[in-house]
Formats: sequence, structure tokens, C-alpha cells
Amino acid sequence: MKHHEVIVIGAGVAGIYQIKRLADLGIDATVLEAGGDLGGTWQWNRYPGARFDSESYTYGYSFSRELLDEWHWKERFSGQPENLRYLNHVADKFGLRQYMQFNCRVEAAHYDEAQNLWHLRTGDGRALTCRFLILTLGLLSIPTLPRLEGMASFKGQSFHTFDWPHEPVEMAGKRVAVIGTGATGIQVIGEIADKVGDLTVFQRRPNWSAPLNNGPISDAEMADIRRRYDEIFATCARTPGGFEHEPDRRGFYEVTREERLALWDKLYDERGFGIWLRNFREIFTDEKANAEFSEYIAGRIRRRIKDPKVAEKLIPRDHGFGVQRVPMETNYFEAFNRPNVRLVDISETPLVRVTETGLRTTERDYEFDIIVYATGFDAITGSFDRIDIRGLGGRKLKDKWAHGPQTFLGVQVEGFPNMFMLMGPHTALGNIPRSIEYNVEWIRDLLGYMDERGLSVADARREAVDEWTGFVKKKGEGLLSNEVDSWMTGVNKNVAGRHKRTFMAYAGGAPKYRQKCDEVVAQGYDGFTLA
Repeated sequence: MKHHEVIVIGAGVAGIYQIKRLADLGIDATVLEAGGDLGGTWQWNRYPGARFDSESYTYGYSFSRELLDEWHWKERFSGQPENLRYLNHVADKFGLRQYMQFNCRVEAAHYDEAQNLWHLRTGDGRALTCRFLILTLGLLSIPTLPRLEGMASFKGQSFHTFDWPHEPVEMAGKRVAVIGTGATGIQVIGEIADKVGDLTVFQRRPNWSAPLNNGPISDAEMADIRRRYDEIFATCARTPGGFEHEPDRRGFYEVTREERLALWDKLYDERGFGIWLRNFREIFTDEKANAEFSEYIAGRIRRRIKDPKVAEKLIPRDHGFGVQRVPMETNYFEAFNRPNVRLVDISETPLVRVTETGLRTTERDYEFDIIVYATGFDAITGSFDRIDIRGLGGRKLKDKWAHGPQTFLGVQVEGFPNMFMLMGPHTALGNIPRSIEYNVEWIRDLLGYMDERGLSVADARREAVDEWTGFVKKKGEGLLSNEVDSWMTGVNKNVAGRHKRTFMAYAGGAPKYRQKCDEVVAQGYDGFTLA
């Protein structure tokens, strides 16, 4: 049985940085990755249109000045191939592959109290032990398929976007179905509409979306970005979401409607999340303000789509703009102006089953060569549920979280000693790598603190978990985002038991999250039992 002091599960953005910092300390550590190579999100999601919604230069790691100076981001919002090249470059530059094991899916992790060790079992039958277990599993790493009869009977190609084939998919002249119009579906549809023979989009409910307005980064622009990196990362550190975009500090009702419209026109034509995050703060909390802004976006959508009936079907009625993470699009709405693209509203004519030749709704049969399932993920806690994680007394994590996650700082769960989580429930989300770097270093420092004092056990205290979980709920109160069904509120109608809203993420903003974590450190890691 192979032993390591630390085992990290997952070789995505978080796992790569976590092993970097552990290696820096000379700790015996390894990364176990289910996939065939590193990259996480950018290794798996190879579908057409997959790219950042964060500005590329704010997404990359900030820990190495040399790395910042040598990497040239080619686009404002970099696509999957370049993102994967970047992560491989980082791993190779710092010699991190030697610590990674691929095609190594962890099926079980059980804590042995007598030995103070975690016992892991992998899908290929291997057994490993470690003192500390760090889970870098990814927020969106468990794809969910619709629960439709006959899926195995389809004679053409079919796959979830997460499992898009590594080899090229020939789409020219093909009849293609895309099921789902969430963030992934919006990217796929905009990218392939002009490359396929016929495209049929099956939509259950529309999502708000706004233009990404991507573009190349010239050599001169990249040189300027390199000069400003300290300023860029300082801005990211002070904004709630970890992006470059700071909210408009004027009150929504302090300015005239004409001034609001002028701001919105400006933001709509700018790049990235500005339309969402440079906006008035009231759009997140005030229903009247959000409704006015949502109607503005609806008007912009109507202007871009020729058929008024199609336009109305693509405008959400069950939630306002920005109460969910906003999908950013390129030519998405224009795709529906093409003669080879049609929209099927499955809220009116539901999907019944998959047939050998395509899809059947309550209205008719459709024939396809390719079916693309853009049907989302069992988000945030789904990746934890897929591993049989057991803590003190054999208690299953899945059972402990049956009514919603309970954590301390989103880092630990009481009764699961020496198990740490990165970007799981109850942490600050947004521009994920900015939060990853902070949390990796926070866990590294805790391990260093314990090593200096001869401590070998860290477990969150019950009262600390209750206090933090209650605080997370309190910070989410009053936000319109917690009044809608979405993956951010734990709802996925394709997953059994995921029909009830719960508080999945810390909504108080990254700066305040870091402040709370820093206070815990200043008080000698108050909230943990260290022994």
C-alpha cells in the first residue's frame, strides 16, 4: 500500500497549483487524476466555442513573474485549446508532472481514526494512504444527461459537451441537435450554426445572455498588460467576483433613466462581464431595478433576431438578468436568423424519447446524425457525491450533506479530519483562479503551522461549522439570485434529489471571504481542533 503525506484529487487549475505549493515545501505529495492528462475543465470540455468568460490575463496564475512575462495570451477570452496549452506549459515549466498520476479515478476515501490516515481506493484496484487529503474536484465536473428513454438506441453520434470527442467531429452537412440553452449550449450553438447542414435547438427554458465581444490581443497590448499586472491583480483582489469589473457606485435611482440607458448601451458594447458587474448594485437586490434592466436586455435581443416569435421564446420570463452567472455569447442570437437553424420549445412539446434515428417530441419525430447534450452538471457537490467519502465513525459525507452542505470556511467539514476542499461549497466563486490561489496558499500555511508545532490532526469544530454555514445563509438573504432555480442554488432537474434550493456558495464577495479566513488565522486557527 503506497503512502503519501498528502494526496490531492484532481489535476485541474486548483490541483496544479496545490501540488506546486506542496512541492515547494518538500512535502511528499501526489495528485490523482481520473482523466488521461492534466487540465481539468480545459482537458475535458473540448466542445466548439469553449472559452473563458474571464479576461484571459486575469484568469492565469499570478504566483510567478517569469510566467507572467513569458506567456502571451492571444485573445481577450481565450479558447479551450490555448487554455490547455497554458496549463501544460505551467506544469512542464515547474516540473509538476512527476507528482501526477493519470487515469486514476478515486472511488473511495475512508478515514482511519486509529492510524490518523485516509485510505483511498482507485478504480483500477490500487490502495493508497495519506495523512492529509485535499479535494480539488471542480465545481462543474460531473455532467448530467437528460432522463430520456432510448438514449442507447441512437445509431448516430451522441455525447455530452463535457465528453466531446478528442478527435475531430465532422459536422459539415450533418443534421445536428443541441439539447439545452445554458452557458454551454449558448457557446456551442453560436459556434457551429454556420458549420452544420441543419441545426435544431431544443430549449426547455431560455437563459439571459450578452455579447462576449472577444478579440485578439496584439503584441503591444500584451506588453502593456504585462506592465500593469500588479494593478490588474490588485483590482481583481478588491472586487467582489475577482474580476477587473467594479460596480457603478451611483445609486440606481440617483440617476435619470436616460443616464441608466446610456450606461447600459456603453456596457453592452464593451467586452466581457461589464454589462453584469459594472452595473448598478441594485440589479442584484431590487426587483424593480432588475426588471427595468432585464427589459432593456430583452429589447437588445429583439433587435438582433428577425423573427419576433423566435425572439420572444429566447427571452426568459422566470428570472431577471444577472441573477444567475450570465452566459457570454458570440453570434448566438444571430444563429437563429439562419435558414438552417430552428428552435423547438420543449416546454410546449416535450421530448418523449430518443429513437434510433433521432428525437421524438409529443408533436413529431426528428431525424439527426449527431445529438449534443448541453444539459449541464451536478454542480459543486456532485463531484463529492461520486466518491464514497467516510469520516469519523464511518459517517458518509453524502449523508451528512443530505439536506445541504455544512462547512467551515468552505474548507473543512466537521468529522472529516485532515480533509480539505478547494472551491467546493461555501467558498467565494466568480473568477475562480483568483480564489483558488488564495485558498491553496491558506491550506499550505495551515499545514506549515501544524508541522512547526508537531500537530497531525485538524478537524473543524461543530460550533464553527454551524456559525459559518449560518453566515453563508445570511449573506445570501435578499439576493435575487437565491430566489431562482439554478446550479448556484443546488437545483438540477436532471438529477434525483436536486429539486430543492440550498445555499451552495458564499455570496458576500471574495474580499470579505478572505477577511474572514484571515481572522481565523490571526486567532490561531480558531474554529479548528488541532492535535
